[in-house]
Amino acid sequence: MDSGIKQRLDDFIVRKGLRRTVQRERIVELVFSRDEHFTAEELFDRVRKIDMETSRATVYRTLGLLVEADLLRQIDLGESQVTYDPNFLQKPSHNHLVCIDCNRVVEFEDNNVDIQTDCVTRRLGFTTVRQSIKIEASCEKLRLNGRCENLIASRLTGKRLRKKR
Repeated sequence: MDSGIKQRLDDFIVRKGLRRTVQRERIVELVFSRDEHFTAEELFDRVRKIDMETSRATVYRTLGLLVEADLLRQIDLGESQVTYDPNFLQKPSHNHLVCIDCNRVVEFEDNNVDIQTDCVTRRLGFTTVRQSIKIEASCEKLRLNGRCENLIASRLTGKRLRKKR
């Protein structure tokens, strides 16, 4: 985990008058060990593999704390499911392409999108603080080949797939 994240969290915990706990530290370590998006339940499953004592409530409270500390961002990638994005600190202006067939999420950055966003916000009298665009698209692999490894992997791991619209 990045030492800057750890320091910001420690400062935030002190300001809030909270105490450091081993369970919270484990959860934070897991959150920032990967750049992948995750749900609270996916994180809870990861936590339980290393610590059977950590409760679901502790995971949810820690996620809320990280969001409040502005270290983690909640994003809506569809299906009314809250997803967390741990890597927006390194890439504050990044966007998401979400496959409506296999649920694959691809992050992308694009200078043209950034320029367009800046032009629109300035023209309307605003200053961009952060930007996140979600584009939903159909999987080209599935359309062209009739199969997609990501769809198969999602089904094998039991991930919930989006409902067709």
